[in-house]
Amino acid sequence: MIAAAKGLTDDDLRFFSERIAKLPPPPPPAVPPEAARAGRAAALARQRHCGNCHNPDYSGHDNVPRLAHQREDYLVKALRDYRSGKRIGYGNAAMAETVAGLADGDLQDLAHYLAFLPRR
Repeated sequence: MIAAAKGLTDDDLRFFSERIAKLPPPPPPAVPPEAARAGRAAALARQRHCGNCHNPDYSGHDNVPRLAHQREDYLVKALRDYRSGKRIGYGNAAMAETVAGLADGDLQDLAHYLAFLPRR
């Protein structure tokens, strides 16, 4: 992303961010979630206080991204990258601390849960 945005002006970035902010949230997948995985992940998300930063409905706000209905494969990669330190948060270590010690299966379940969240 850095290479793609390198030549953009501040006005360009504001324009794109305003446009992106107005896009509707992605729809949840058409198939139902795996109930057992979603249940485990919902408990894990409560335990790790994920809704405190990302909102209880995981809609995100300001510079905290939306997690609800993102692609499952994207969420798994992002969570793995936070856990390994390959990806850093916006000026803080909150995500690395949040996923520290989680097994890969936990990360996969969290991604599944977030991708399949029901509409409220």
